[in-house]
Amino acid sequence: MDHQSSNGNDKSELYYAQLHLYKHIYSFISSMALKSAVELGIADIIHNHGKPMTLNELASSLKLHPSKINVLYRFMRLLTHNGLFASIKKKKTGGDQDQDQAEEEEEEEEEEETTYYALTPPSKLLVRGASICLASLTGRHPRCMDMWHSSKKWFTEDKDLSLFESANGDNFWNMLNKDPESHKRMSLFQEAMEGDSQILFKLALKDCKHVFEGLETLVDVGGGTGVVAKLIHEAFPDIKCTVLDQPQVVGNLIGNKNLNFVAGDMFKSIPQADAVLLKWVLHDWNDELALKILKNSKEAISGKGKDGKVIIIDISIDETSNDRDLTELQLNFDMLMLTLYNGKERGKKEWEKLIYDAGFSSYKITPICDFKSLIEVYP
Repeated sequence: MDHQSSNGNDKSELYYAQLHLYKHIYSFISSMALKSAVELGIADIIHNHGKPMTLNELASSLKLHPSKINVLYRFMRLLTHNGLFASIKKKKTGGDQDQDQAEEEEEEEEEEETTYYALTPPSKLLVRGASICLASLTGRHPRCMDMWHSSKKWFTEDKDLSLFESANGDNFWNMLNKDPESHKRMSLFQEAMEGDSQILFKLALKDCKHVFEGLETLVDVGGGTGVVAKLIHEAFPDIKCTVLDQPQVVGNLIGNKNLNFVAGDMFKSIPQADAVLLKWVLHDWNDELALKILKNSKEAISGKGKDGKVIIIDISIDETSNDRDLTELQLNFDMLMLTLYNGKERGKKEWEKLIYDAGFSSYKITPICDFKSLIEVYP
């Protein structure tokens, strides 16, 4: 009996080991299917239609060749399974169009129903022109995918380079600026960051208003086109915000009496203010460079004495969390930062060391948006 039980356990273990391995080997397919859906504009089409669509209606709007309707069905089957779209079955009416051949192969009791595809909360974030759109995040630069073929070479090099730089001979930002489509890609990057910022600050300002109360001036370092600064100003009209970013980002932007754009280098100096905001900035850099930014931030708030502060919005990795999906997302972000920029996502102890090494006296970490944290740092 023991031997049979052992064999049964071995078989079960082998089965789940294979299942787990296959899941991770082929997980890129779900990501690429999502990318294809965005490039086709499926979310836009369903949104503009104003109501759920049948497969034939969707194929017609996409102007697909009849031979591709079954392909679309199989894509939508995966995307709906992953929660990116919803499939709704309704009884056929006289006005309904016939379903495609793939759906006709379903069981007889289901043949009297028509499947309609609808948006879900995640796919609503893919609609172009919506107040919040994250569609640009799916448009990976081809070099960001190809670099992984050079990972073995990268591991054996005695060089402090990112995987991207090791594979391409230059860092990500330089390559982006040299790209013939660099303006378009930078525009898409800024669009994605704007969408992320809107989601983040709607939640952060809701739960952490006290962080910004009482401030008269604030510098948003790496603040792009000023989306975050504008959101802060809407919630706190008396705060005068300065956005610091590279000349090619802010050079042509025009501010007003409460919003000022400054072209500069955060590694050299940061304008004086009551508070410095670093949203998704420090994770782009290793500890040495992140320390420079923090020291310059401390200098920028020095005129405020002990009342100044630095506000960091970044990931604080918690490997002890019971939410494995959340931790996996944080660790994936860490791998993204490492391979693209030689940056890093940090855990609480790493944040503490970095903050104290920069000369600050105390800090407070508040989780927001589940996988990110707001870190208040005091001189």
